[in-house]
Amino acid sequence: MDTMAREDLEGEEFRDTYTEALARVIEAKREHREPAEEPEPAAEPAKVLDLMAALNESVARARQDRGESDTHADVHEMPKPKKQTAKKQPARKTAKKTTTRRSRPA
Repeated sequence: MDTMAREDLEGEEFRDTYTEALARVIEAKREHREPAEEPEPAAEPAKVLDLMAALNESVARARQDRGESDTHADVHEMPKPKKQTAKKQPARKTAKKTTTRRSRPA
C-alpha cells in the first residue's frame, strides 16, 4: 500500500471530503448527538460529448494524416453470425452388469 501512495498530490481537488465527512459523523455519534447537516456541493453541469461526432472527426483526421482524400468512413454491413447447432454426443454404452453367484444353502 505504501508503494502506491503519493505525497505530491496537494490542492483542493485532491481533498478527501468523504473521509472528512465520515470523521464528523463518527465524532457526533461519540458525543451522542446528531451530525450537522452538510450543504450539498453545487453541481456543475456536465459536458456532454457526441461520441459519434468525435469518432467521425477522429477517423477524418487519421485519413487526412495518411493522405487519403475521402474524409468519410466507409460503412459496411456486419455479416450475420451463422447459427451453430450443438453437436450430438455419441450415446454412451452402459457398462455390462456382472452378477456374482450366491452359494446355495445346503
